[in-house]
Amino acid sequence: MAPKLDARVKRTYPGALREILATNLRRVRAERELTQEALADLCGIDRTYISGVERGLRNLSIDNLERLATALRVEPWQLIRRPDGGR
Repeated sequence: MAPKLDARVKRTYPGALREILATNLRRVRAERELTQEALADLCGIDRTYISGVERGLRNLSIDNLERLATALRVEPWQLIRRPDGGR
């Protein structure tokens, strides 16, 4: 018999784009010499949420992508672009 799933638990699934975003966000934040806390203050997003995004655990909304990009002074597409510029 399969285990019963708790319907209240929101499940997210890993994906290539989420990993690209996580890597780019960590890199750009480090280049700007910002802590997660400092970035959180700049964009009004909780530090634990940013941590989850950087670990590929959070499914980021477009609105929050824009807020992060604005705080980091980059275009939103730069945070989701593959490192090699490929598709």
